Amino acid sequence: MKIICSLFLILGVFCVEAQTVASGQPVTAMIDATKTGAPISPYIYGQFLEHAGNLVYGSLWSQMLDDRKFYYPVGPAPARESDSSQRGVRRRMRGIGPGRWNPVGPADSVVMDTTNPFVGDHTPLITLAGAEPRGILQTGVQFVKGTIYSGRIQLAGSSDAKVSINLVWGTNADATQQTIKLGRLGNKYKQFTFSFKAKDSGPAQFKIIGTGSGSFHVGAASLMPAANLDGWRPDAVALLKSLHSGVYRFPGGNYVSAFEWHYAIGDPDKRPPIFDPVWRALQPNDIGPDEFMTLCKLLGVEPYITVNAGTGDDWSARELVEYCNGDASTPMGKLRAANGHPKPYHVKFWGIGNEMWGISYQYGAMKLDQFEYKHNQFARAMKEVDPSIKLIASGAMPDTMTGSGESLSLGTNLVPKYLSPEDWTGNLLEHCFNNIDLISEHFYNYGNTHYDLAKGKQVPNDPNEPITDWMRRAANHIRIKYEEYKEYEKLLPQLAAHPKPLNIDEWAYMGGHYPTYPAYAWVFHEMFRHSDIFQMAAQTFATSLLAHHGTDLSLTANGLVFKIYRDHFGTIPVDVSGNSPQPKPTDPPGGEQPEVNAGSATFPLDVVAAWTGDRRAFTVAVLNPTDVEQSIKLNFSGVNLTGSGDLWRLAATERSGQNPDITHLPVNSVPETIALPPFSVNIYDLSAK
Repeated sequence: MKIICSLFLILGVFCVEAQTVASGQPVTAMIDATKTGAPISPYIYGQFLEHAGNLVYGSLWSQMLDDRKFYYPVGPAPARESDSSQRGVRRRMRGIGPGRWNPVGPADSVVMDTTNPFVGDHTPLITLAGAEPRGILQTGVQFVKGTIYSGRIQLAGSSDAKVSINLVWGTNADATQQTIKLGRLGNKYKQFTFSFKAKDSGPAQFKIIGTGSGSFHVGAASLMPAANLDGWRPDAVALLKSLHSGVYRFPGGNYVSAFEWHYAIGDPDKRPPIFDPVWRALQPNDIGPDEFMTLCKLLGVEPYITVNAGTGDDWSARELVEYCNGDASTPMGKLRAANGHPKPYHVKFWGIGNEMWGISYQYGAMKLDQFEYKHNQFARAMKEVDPSIKLIASGAMPDTMTGSGESLSLGTNLVPKYLSPEDWTGNLLEHCFNNIDLISEHFYNYGNTHYDLAKGKQVPNDPNEPITDWMRRAANHIRIKYEEYKEYEKLLPQLAAHPKPLNIDEWAYMGGHYPTYPAYAWVFHEMFRHSDIFQMAAQTFATSLLAHHGTDLSLTANGLVFKIYRDHFGTIPVDVSGNSPQPKPTDPPGGEQPEVNAGSATFPLDVVAAWTGDRRAFTVAVLNPTDVEQSIKLNFSGVNLTGSGDLWRLAATERSGQNPDITHLPVNSVPETIALPPFSVNIYDLSAK
């Protein structure tokens, strides 16, 4: 190591210990602003939503009541919730099973009426007994004192029944209570709306109770903070909107392979609740295509819809395209207009199925030759409705087929040869080429394990693994898909003439004892280097970028990575070389390991650079993925910098890299040698003449 004194005094560091190469020279990045690449698409900052259990409803949706349309019979609480002191303490899970709603009064005073249910299979019917309160209740409903809440309830019953909403905080004699009386009931269901300001904070019992004679039905109930945005949480929307993500994918994921979109449109109270067989959880169908389009409008992003190519058929997919994009004179466009949305949504991006290569787990998965036919069948049906849409194929390159083990369901080779029966993406390109606009590819990395090609499975990481190897694992998935794409170009001449860009519409790095945000930054860098091939992505999940602090939300460290690059990095990438190549791989290529390790020739750092679209500024991003301070020299060519600009830095004050934040410093001279804190992302936004 060698001591380099920095002239870049605004960093507040006078001398730092600099990483050196074998020659004893400091690590240097050579940035040539004249060598530009394809524009960086805003869609690579995209996000993915999936109804996996409670992920969307628990983080983004404002609904406060579980099982609000009574999928489960009303009955005693499960034993694990029998201790009332613990109710509402832990975060409630949607679809926990029977017992979410409990009787008020004798257990037999509530029966489930299957003769004429309001929605679904049955509706609670409560028999009244004069002045004795009878009804149903739900525990653990969280309130904030002074907040205004609004709701609605579908009721039918005897004219003598007097029904009210009753809120109870606590269980002793001093418990705070609040009552909202509802109007007169009739034989037919009527929607009653109500509003109130909470008298107390914390978990409460939400009761629907009645007195008088006769009986009453509760068809559906809803409760939200009054400040919701068409059902969406305003705090979550504000944070996610700040990321300018470009595109959102919906509704899955594995979930889509058993999703029937027709059940998720129209009056939300009349949409049947279903038990999702994929994630084994109750789904109320409150969030469907129309709600998703509202969210995209609130966030300012392009919608990307995946159709059910598992249990679904091409007719349902065709109708969904028409529902979203058809004129109001078309059958499905007319239905959309009747549901309150007269103007077409003009959804551009459409995926055909999700991980249809997953024979061992994906609902409706099928053999490759069968799915090739199905993909083409869907494509023709969907483009008959709207020829302008972009179709995204459910791909799996050799690395994915190897790591998942699904290659062995199609043939005998764990590592598929290109265009062999085990090469899912290669065969789609061969046999569905004219019905593909982009190719969907997925990867997941797990911080405590990695894929061992020799053993053919995930194995624990070496505890002595270099930190840079751990940090680049996710970026190596980008690199290997780039290498595979280039092989396809050699084998399929039509691909070079008519590119089918990659869409990494599921990806994540999870677990491990290091912070993952530098690894996320490295993924972006590798996409920037190959911006002609990687033109869309969707991180798993958008909800994972939100940190929960009681009822408050903030961006996670990974969320801040999306923010700093989207806000401050340019869009026209340029060539970056260096004098310190990344180390050669120690593992054989295949599975998770590319031929060449991801990263710029500035080891142990990674550097990318880009012009802004108007060429008025030049941006340089330097990643230090290590747990020690590093330094690097920057040599510029082909750009005339004014010497002024800004430094945006994502780093932590804690050496462990935990709890990082984005800071800003003005730049008063062109940086030559810069100091980089541990686990830091550093983006220079420099004015150009």
